[in-house]
Amino acid sequence: MTGGGRRPGLREPRITVNELRSLLSPASIAILGASSDFTKVNGRTLKFLIEKGYAGRIYPVNPKYQQIGTLKCYPTIDAVPEPVDLAVVALPARLVARTLRGLGRRGVKSAIVFSSGFAETGAAGRTMEQEVSAAARAAGVRLLGPNCLGLINAFDRVIATFGQFADGDTPAGPVGFVTQSGAFGTAIAALARRRNLGLGYFVNTGNEGDVDFVQVMRAVLDDPRIRVGAGYIEGLKNGRGLMELAETALALRKPLVLSKVGRTGAGARAAASHTGALAGADNVFDGVIRGRGIIRARNEEHMLDMVEAFAHCGLPAGSGLGIVTQSGGAGVLMADRAEEAGLSVPVLTTATQEALKAVIPEFGAAGNPVDVTGQFVAEPELLRDSVRIVLSDPQIHVGIVWLQLMDAYADALIGIFEEIKAAATKPFIVCWVAAPDRALRALRERGIAVLRGAEPAVDAASALVRYAEAHRHWLADQDARAALRLPQLDLPHGSGPVAAVHARELLERWGVNTAACALARSADEAVAAAEELGYPVAAKIESPDILHKTEAQAVELGLEDADAVRKAFTAVTENAKRHKPQARIEGVVVQTMANGDVELVLGLQNDPAFGVVVMVGLGGIHIEVLKDVVFRQAPVTQTEAGRMLDELRGKAILDGARGRPPVDRVALTRLISTVSCCGAAAGPRLSELDLNPVVAGCGGAIAVDWLMVLD
Repeated sequence: MTGGGRRPGLREPRITVNELRSLLSPASIAILGASSDFTKVNGRTLKFLIEKGYAGRIYPVNPKYQQIGTLKCYPTIDAVPEPVDLAVVALPARLVARTLRGLGRRGVKSAIVFSSGFAETGAAGRTMEQEVSAAARAAGVRLLGPNCLGLINAFDRVIATFGQFADGDTPAGPVGFVTQSGAFGTAIAALARRRNLGLGYFVNTGNEGDVDFVQVMRAVLDDPRIRVGAGYIEGLKNGRGLMELAETALALRKPLVLSKVGRTGAGARAAASHTGALAGADNVFDGVIRGRGIIRARNEEHMLDMVEAFAHCGLPAGSGLGIVTQSGGAGVLMADRAEEAGLSVPVLTTATQEALKAVIPEFGAAGNPVDVTGQFVAEPELLRDSVRIVLSDPQIHVGIVWLQLMDAYADALIGIFEEIKAAATKPFIVCWVAAPDRALRALRERGIAVLRGAEPAVDAASALVRYAEAHRHWLADQDARAALRLPQLDLPHGSGPVAAVHARELLERWGVNTAACALARSADEAVAAAEELGYPVAAKIESPDILHKTEAQAVELGLEDADAVRKAFTAVTENAKRHKPQARIEGVVVQTMANGDVELVLGLQNDPAFGVVVMVGLGGIHIEVLKDVVFRQAPVTQTEAGRMLDELRGKAILDGARGRPPVDRVALTRLISTVSCCGAAAGPRLSELDLNPVVAGCGGAIAVDWLMVLD
């Protein structure tokens, strides 16, 4: 017996900034293996702490020195006269586990281990890393790393790193950046600095022997000085924790932007069901995080575009985009990209257009995009007034202002944008192509997002809209999520595929609407079943060794009479044996035919990171060709199920095509939610479930074929 009345998932202890304070904001730092040579790894951290004004106590530890600079150097950690919050360990890998045990005895709370030579090097290194992790746990020391660059808390001048990024300025700002990659993370941080995006935190988690990406990001977002989180991840071990983090970020109203490598399907594992075959790591990751309001970046520049917009802009109340440009071509390009990104570019109201016509030249355009032409060079107030008018239109929720070059007028334009910012009640983004550097710096210092190109600006505006929608949905769905109740499930013992008739009995008990069926072991039994069910019927082979019956030509549909049923019984049996001679044949399932206009697939899959995920897609037997699918972590509410349907590329089919009526979305979303709740209740015992196809029409939704696999 599995199930219950609560939401599933293992809860890890919540790590807040206070519980990781000794790591992220230590009052004292010991550097083990400190060097007087500030060009070495074990000397650079000491150099940075001194030069950048760390206000806490610094304790170099190295028996080779009595003093480094003006600081007394201690032979061992035991010789340090006061308690230490954070130890920076720059020692050979073989000494790290022993060192952590010593830190624990001394009462040190946290450690950053720069040392490499662990899991990244192979089997022997993995063994050594396991010893290091075990030593940290036993010692009660929170461990960042090993094999990491450390961290920067720019607010408190904690420069506990040897990375190149710390060689330059490290101004504090509203962005918390956590990265699993040291080198690539440093490159992203350097790009952020060029944009004058202050990183309040830079943390490299390295091999994550203890503290992982999710825990660090949660603690960073808990800092009230941080407004937006950005992250780079290469692999995710704690998917459930990421979902809890996402909910925390939504509750804090702090957008979370992630870039994750591994977009291809190479990581997809072999699976019996269509759901399993399509549940590649990236498909699942993409759908699950979208359902929790996490914004995904394609690459580092895309990430920083969106982070800049979130750092400087409020959230829009809708998806209407207003475009003001000095180039008609740029306006068309942005309008095209906006439609692709799901934004609307509404024609401005008559009142708005009349107000614009009184401001812009006659040869300009007042519809949307608004082309103010190059005339604003001579009349700078023209741009200011046009943007204000566009942003005042009730259909516009976010604006983009496009311009290029204008070196000679940079100071005037800075003043104009400052005025617009002061008066605006809606977010706007400046797209200034080939802008002078001083203008970029000045605008960003004034809290104005300024991006490098037309499409990046539209994508950033789209991110603002998507996050705002996700936040509104999260707030609106709170009661529905709390009201979800997981059913009590009676799963049979054993593993492998469950026979169709037995699986249907289970599904019906769980509230899943399925087509009636019966198992026949002879042609006469098949005819008797068909007459009891009512014609027309379908005939399908029943075999635990043939899961995809269509491929075996072991399905016959639309059988209208007894003679057709007899012939079908013989045909599907012979085809099955021909397809797989060694297959165990248990009989033929006779099933009622269901009516509907649209075929979908609905399924469950156990994902190693996120647990049970639910998938919905269009296509029936062609699902793996079309691959028009959406994933979410189970369970989902009916409202969230509706949003899943809205994300399908072919969603218009659900609204009726070629004169057909729309499908019953209420019945369909109820079915999706019910199946997701069953999956969450079953947990890992239900390895896979495929309802394929689900036939949907104006009269409801019903599963006409299913595959249930137990683990």
